[in-house]
Amino acid sequence: MLGLTGLLAGCSSDPTLYTLAPLPGVSQAGGPTVVEVRTPVVAARLDRDSIVRANDDYQMKLVSGGSWSEALPEMINHTLTTDLAQRLPGTTVFSQNDAVSTTPRAYVELTIRNFEADSAGHVLVTGSLAVHPAGTMISPVMTGPIVWQSSDVVGTDTRKLVQDLSQGVASIADQAAAKLRILPPPVE
Repeated sequence: MLGLTGLLAGCSSDPTLYTLAPLPGVSQAGGPTVVEVRTPVVAARLDRDSIVRANDDYQMKLVSGGSWSEALPEMINHTLTTDLAQRLPGTTVFSQNDAVSTTPRAYVELTIRNFEADSAGHVLVTGSLAVHPAGTMISPVMTGPIVWQSSDVVGTDTRKLVQDLSQGVASIADQAAAKLRILPPPVE
């Protein structure tokens, strides 16, 4: 009986939990006074506890023994919000569903299609980014594709994969900040 208990205890190892980290960027003056970052739409194949390492040769490869520390859409949202707040000093930036009692003057919306390594081992983040003022929808919506690829190969290093994915989110924050700075005020 003791041997069976020891065997079961050896099999029940907890996964290593990983989280995206906000990264510093260039601060840019200007932009709306209050911005809401909406919870991103993430491709269903990526929205799981396990980290997707790569999508290669018609196979989705997961990180063995590694999981996200929270739901991926919320983690991307909070990381992007922190990155964006750092890049837009003087702007209040908050995440959708945060306990904030203010009205946004602009919105940031994101769709993520790729958030893993490509067949060559470079981290690839793709999707689309939309920035628009609050108010009536006759206001301009600045929408464009997101394509970010790491310069180096991550191989099987999960920490490096997550670090490069964090850099991909920081790149999205740079693009969103630039769009927010030139956004016209909302039409009320």
